[in-house]
Amino acid sequence: MLNLVKIFKALSDETRIRILKVLMERECCVCEIIQALDISETRASRNLGILKDAGFIKSRRDRLWVVYSTDEQNVNSNIVSLIQMIRSSLVSENKILQDRERLNHAERIIPSAVNK
Repeated sequence: MLNLVKIFKALSDETRIRILKVLMERECCVCEIIQALDISETRASRNLGILKDAGFIKSRRDRLWVVYSTDEQNVNSNIVSLIQMIRSSLVSENKILQDRERLNHAERIIPSAVNK
């Protein structure tokens, strides 16, 4: 029951659905998600944590970045069905189209801690 509650709580926020839609386009680091959704790093990180905890996404290290992607292979069938539903919905929603356009121009930025 707790897992089901986590799953639906994760989907109850517009930002998290937008993040999922971006990650369905391609894997991204936090800085690319920030650029695509035009949100703060704190907001992106918090929502990525919720999506990861619910089982929707996975992460891996790629040199300086942590890269996120949807996790359709290692999840239960309920999440796979929900990911497929999200993938096919909101296709022509204005915010989603804007996010996708900004994602096309998003690039990985060297973390500020490394620059110092």
